Formats: sequence, C-alpha cells, structure tokens
Amino acid sequence: MHTSTNSYTLELHNLAPEPAEEWARLLNFVGLTEQDKRTMSATVETLMDRASELVIDTYNYLLSVPETAAILGWEMGADEAHLAERRRFFTVWLARTLGMDTSDEFAYYLFRAGKFHAGHGARKIHTPSAYVTTSMGLVGATFARYMQEANLPGHIMAPALAGWNKYLSTQLHLMQLGYDIARENDTGSMAIPIRLFGRLRPLVGKHEFEIKVHQNSHVADVLRKFFNYYPQTRVEALEKVWHSHEKKDSDWVEVFPAYVPRNGWRVLLNGLDLHYNGGLTAPIHKKDKIDIFPPGR
Repeated sequence: MHTSTNSYTLELHNLAPEPAEEWARLLNFVGLTEQDKRTMSATVETLMDRASELVIDTYNYLLSVPETAAILGWEMGADEAHLAERRRFFTVWLARTLGMDTSDEFAYYLFRAGKFHAGHGARKIHTPSAYVTTSMGLVGATFARYMQEANLPGHIMAPALAGWNKYLSTQLHLMQLGYDIARENDTGSMAIPIRLFGRLRPLVGKHEFEIKVHQNSHVADVLRKFFNYYPQTRVEALEKVWHSHEKKDSDWVEVFPAYVPRNGWRVLLNGLDLHYNGGLTAPIHKKDKIDIFPPGR
C-alpha cells in the first residue's frame, strides 16, 4: 500500500478501465482462442475478396437512410471529400479486423474510434450509439452473407461466425468505452484548462486541454476525466496502488485500485502544489487552472 508523508492525499479513485487491459480482459472473457482464429482465418480470403464492396455498400446504405444521412450532413448527397475520409477509415478498420488484430495498440485505436463517433473527431460529428452498435451487427450479418454466397460449407461457417461474433462484440465494447468517456467529458458548466508539460505533450498531442465539470466539483473530478479521456498518459504520470476492504458478513476481501502521481510528478492548482495545498479534494471554481509537471520541471 502506498504511504505518503505529504499533508494531503493525492490518490485518484474510480478511473475507467485502461483500454488495453479491458481489451485483454474481455477477449479472455468471450473465450477467443487460437482455434477460433484458425476457423476465422478459413473465411478471410472470402471476406477480403469483397472488402471494397463492403466499404462502398456500407456508405451507400448510410446515405440511403434519412436518419444517418442527416447525422453525416448528407441530406442533399454525400460530400466527396468527407466520404473519401470515411471510406479510408473504414478500410483501415476492416483490414485490421480481417487480420484479427488483438494488439494493445488496436485497443487504443478502437477506443479512439469511439471518441470520434461521440463527436470528438476532426469534423465534430456525433453518431448516436444506437447506430454504432447496430452497424457492428450489420457487419457481422454481411460476413455471414458473403460466406453463404461463397458456398462455404456449414462446418466452416458455423465456428467461424462464432469467432467473428466474439471478436466484433469485444471491439464494440472498446468503442463504447471511448464513446461514453467522450460524452461524459462534454458534461458540466465549467471548463477547466489543464496545461501539460514534458512527456505528456506528445502523448496527448497538445499542450493544453479543457475539461468540463459541474459546479461544486473537486480537483479529483477534473483529473479523473482527464486520465479517462487520455488513458495513455497514465503509464507516464500515475502509479497504480492497491487497497483492500473487508465487507461485513462476507468471507471475501474486496481489493480495488487507486492511482497516485509517480515520483517527482506534481499537480498544481493556480500555481500551488496540491501536495501542500488541499490535495485532490480541493474545490474547483471558474477560472481555475491545473498544471501537470513531470520530474525536474
């Protein structure tokens, strides 16, 4: 257990799951095995042969449905540059999917895709989660149709579709995780700027980022949203520590994580180090600013 001689605690609780850890956990939960991958791979050539057709047909379908056409701003027809962007994005995703990518980096890719669907992409287009969820179902259905039309035998199709269903449903969860965190980040009446220094800047891609929080929030609420939105920064700035809690009338001990700044990292509120000025329970007000400094700064 982490111990500190500081006057105020800097423990951060209740962070969302880290994408790569959640990806591995749920792939294990659904039981995606090497045998599943072998059966899936027996259908990859069939699916790859029609990959470009799937990409084109997907956006033709979205254009034909008034609700999704309106979401994309295509009521009067598709913008060609925008359509090309979306086809490229979908093509990259499809190629990685047919390659059965289970890497940590792909987990972050899916998480980021979820944020984009929540309106946090370059074009700020919010796609309601219902369409994201059901679109993944349409992909699975199209996989099944392509296999059937290729006259693949049932003893190949059935186990392959079981594997694809496991894989696609886990992908969907990672996208939903990013989507939910992005939508949560849009809630709140106060926009609190966080300035980043050192190694955090290239990880985030910017030197300052605003977090929205509600009235009567605390520093912990701002940092929780930040580290949920940019989970790739945790490995640099935070250390995971574990606590245990014995529940009454139970033989089990509940173990749960918390996060503390790594050695030398500092969090400042309006220029004051929170180690000595209120900790993470310090209240947040309009026009407050938070700085996160690495060691040596």
